Amino acid sequence: MKNLQSTTALSSGYSMPWLGLGVYKVQEGQEVIDSVKAAISHGYRSIDTAALYGNEEGVGQAVRESGVPREDLFITTKVWNSDQGYDSTLAAFEKSINKLGMDYVDLYLVHWPVMGKYKDTWKALEKLQKDGKVRSIGVSNFQVHHLEDLMKDAQVKPAVNQVELHPLLSQIELREYCKSQGIQVEAWAPLAQGHLLDNEVLADIGAKYGKSIAQIILRWDIQSGIVTIPKSVKEHRIIENADIFDFELMPADMEQINGLNQNHRFGGDPDNVNF
Repeated sequence: MKNLQSTTALSSGYSMPWLGLGVYKVQEGQEVIDSVKAAISHGYRSIDTAALYGNEEGVGQAVRESGVPREDLFITTKVWNSDQGYDSTLAAFEKSINKLGMDYVDLYLVHWPVMGKYKDTWKALEKLQKDGKVRSIGVSNFQVHHLEDLMKDAQVKPAVNQVELHPLLSQIELREYCKSQGIQVEAWAPLAQGHLLDNEVLADIGAKYGKSIAQIILRWDIQSGIVTIPKSVKEHRIIENADIFDFELMPADMEQINGLNQNHRFGGDPDNVNF
């Protein structure tokens, strides 16, 4: 974890950068193109999108215009809930890869655990991986019981579980389970959708290191073994979010941040996927 290109080894045999750019709610067109190109130009190598986000075309265009070879980048997208099921997932993937304008994606995720569908969806992901269209397959928003249920019938274990995770929702039990299963945990909404940016504990820790609250949180992710994908459309913030590899949080500060947990979600409930 020495720099922005540092990676973690996935169970699929591929490597994934510890830090990437998330593009949830980034507008399709110039906004997403500019954001992704800015991130890549400043050293980011991982970009996280999804069918739901409606900006896969812009992500693909930015990648092509970035000047960085496709094989040096790590691109994630996801199948949305309404497209889950075996055949519909395969069809949804073709739409996504055509919008991205790519031959393959590095990581394809089941966006939410839709009951009665996610096992068939997973079979489709296993086929996509076998066919070489996807390098690694994983899930998003799965809790321990979803993972246990999925793996009863799965031929391939998820390489990644991307979940809402931040100091107010630290997901300790889930993280320990995933670690025991060789599943890499990845945080979405790592900054708690802005709800932590005036937190006094984090501000005090930041003052000690000369870092912003966002940088402290993202460093906490990395040191906790969590891949993280903060979103921003502002170039200076994209640069700032990546400036976390020149310091290390002391154990006492890590413990203080761990103590902020309230099991508080700002996003959806994985046990009530009715959207």
